[in-house]
Amino acid sequence: MAPFNISYELLVTRLKNFQLETNKAFNFTASPSQPQYFLYKFPEDVDSVIIKVVSDAVYPCSVVSVQDIVCPVYDLDHNVEFNGVYQSMTKQAAITVQRKDFPGEQFFVVFVIKPEDYACGGSVPSSIRGNVNRTWNLQRTKNLQVTIVPSIKKSVYVQAMFFSFLSFLSFYLGSVVVAFVHYIRVQRKAAAGRLSPEDGSGMMTSSHPITASTPEGSSYGAIDESSSSGGQQLSTPERGPPAGSDTDSSVEEESDFDTMPEIESDKNVIRTKVFLYLSDLSRKDRRIVSKKYKIYFWNIITIAVFYALPVIQLVITYQTVVNVTGNQDICYYNFLCAHPLGVLSAFNNILSNVGHTLLGFLFLLIVLRRDILHRRAMEMKDIYTLDYGIPKHFGLFYAMGIALMMEGVLSACYHVCPNYSNFQFDTSFMYMIAGLCMLKLYQTRHPDINASAYSAYASFAVVICLAVLGVVFGKNDVWFWVIFSLIHVLASLALSTQIYYMGRFKIDGPDSDLGIFRRAAMVLYTDCIQQCSRPMYMDRMVLLIVGNLVNWSFAIFGLVYRPRDFASYILGIFICNLLLYLAFYIIMKLRSSEKLLPIPLFCIMATAVVWAAALYFFFQTLSSWEETPAESREKNRPCILMGFFDDHDVWHFLSAAALFFSFLVLLTLDDDLDTVRRDKIPVF
Repeated sequence: MAPFNISYELLVTRLKNFQLETNKAFNFTASPSQPQYFLYKFPEDVDSVIIKVVSDAVYPCSVVSVQDIVCPVYDLDHNVEFNGVYQSMTKQAAITVQRKDFPGEQFFVVFVIKPEDYACGGSVPSSIRGNVNRTWNLQRTKNLQVTIVPSIKKSVYVQAMFFSFLSFLSFYLGSVVVAFVHYIRVQRKAAAGRLSPEDGSGMMTSSHPITASTPEGSSYGAIDESSSSGGQQLSTPERGPPAGSDTDSSVEEESDFDTMPEIESDKNVIRTKVFLYLSDLSRKDRRIVSKKYKIYFWNIITIAVFYALPVIQLVITYQTVVNVTGNQDICYYNFLCAHPLGVLSAFNNILSNVGHTLLGFLFLLIVLRRDILHRRAMEMKDIYTLDYGIPKHFGLFYAMGIALMMEGVLSACYHVCPNYSNFQFDTSFMYMIAGLCMLKLYQTRHPDINASAYSAYASFAVVICLAVLGVVFGKNDVWFWVIFSLIHVLASLALSTQIYYMGRFKIDGPDSDLGIFRRAAMVLYTDCIQQCSRPMYMDRMVLLIVGNLVNWSFAIFGLVYRPRDFASYILGIFICNLLLYLAFYIIMKLRSSEKLLPIPLFCIMATAVVWAAALYFFFQTLSSWEETPAESREKNRPCILMGFFDDHDVWHFLSAAALFFSFLVLLTLDDDLDTVRRDKIPVF
């Protein structure tokens, strides 16, 4: 690499410390013209070792290689990658070596100093820049220290697997205990004749005279004079066929109700009232609406299968390439705590995702129990007289459980070989989880006007497409960030409009092509000029103003700073919107004199505590594919739990529990309303 001729002398010396010893640090110096390699033999009782290399200096860039005992030894910059496994290095490197990979039970550790630093994140070499640097440094030497320590034994693998499964199986035990206590409580109330119409989990008693408390002239979904701002009752609500008819008939399609002109007129009157109650937005046949929401469950299973199979195939290919080529710069592991098993290089990062799958399945069981109890309760009473509590639709809950399980699967796939290209696999179902939670929260008091499964999943597909484009173009392309920010702001405004007007804002004009502008001008004059002192729907307006400010801030931040981790940037947008909406919902619930029962209150507190602990470990950065592999290894840290799991594994454990508690919050939050008539439950 010298740009001019140099003189040199050859010196041959006998190496006194050629064989490295276990648990004994060895210091030496290497340079581009003086690579070093040493011999290591496995002791009798050691099956696996970790080679740890450290240096005080970042540069010059170096390569650490582990090679079998063969000749020649590949110890030059242009051939060090031809044999064994290797890593680029700045200040730290670690390679786990297993006895089974070396039949002779010994190997060479090779150290090569590269003539330029470009591979480790340094400046671009002069040969690439196209000019000659006359200040080229002949003294590219690096002081290194190598220590070879025994790795964990097989018994630690077994203990770690038992710990992982038993930790989350304890949640199953706790759920059984809670269900048993609830069963005893219900039986005691039943024996005392004090059982409420629906007691927390959908259990209904037929002996309670529900219809006796219904005011005369009021029916399922109807609005009496006390709850209607106009002081008059509206038209008869939509109802399905008699109880004995075929519920699968095509005449019951949900769209049939939305295309009737008189129903459209009725919707405009009801949904634009100043004070809305749940009965106003739960007028459609419960069975039809329930089927509509079950589509969420079946669609997400289809999406999961078609999304996961190519992902699994891809990461298996990545792992095969790593194993065949020996290039450990492909995957960004925490090499100081990467325990291999079989063909997997970091089994601990995969095992720690078991919590998402186990707790997702447990959530499905809890939802199934509530669903069964609710069905039994409905069979005991005419369903059209059961106008108490939040309408029970479980389709979105089932979809959330599947999404949590798939998050565990895809996170494990990502950690087979974590890198920049496949990070989107780790976040795709996190988008869906956040989106489904927001939809469920909105559905709770807006069951008739919530988004359909098709439109919701189509929106998620658009988000994932944008995430892929962000991975490809989001590094330095300003045009991409301009387009994305524009889409983000316009989508926020459009969604805000639909939420504010309960889906009744129409951009059509029957008289002329200028109808859309007339409509917009009329709305602007009515809601912004005439009522500028106080909007018609104050609570909704406050939420939407804060929400738009948050989203516009995200858009401006992305446009100015253009973060390279685009997938996490989108995930942050989803999570902030979810937390904002959940906080608004709980505040409005307490403001409406509703109460939090002990179980949802416990779940809220557990969610806050576990999320706080989880985020602490999440921000303990152990690697970063935003940097070069050598720079990423500077962040590597030893294991912190059982000598097997690192900080990120603890994040996996805690985030799974936090998501589970978050789902339970949504499932139990409105259990206190099971004895309240729907025409007394406010909508916000």
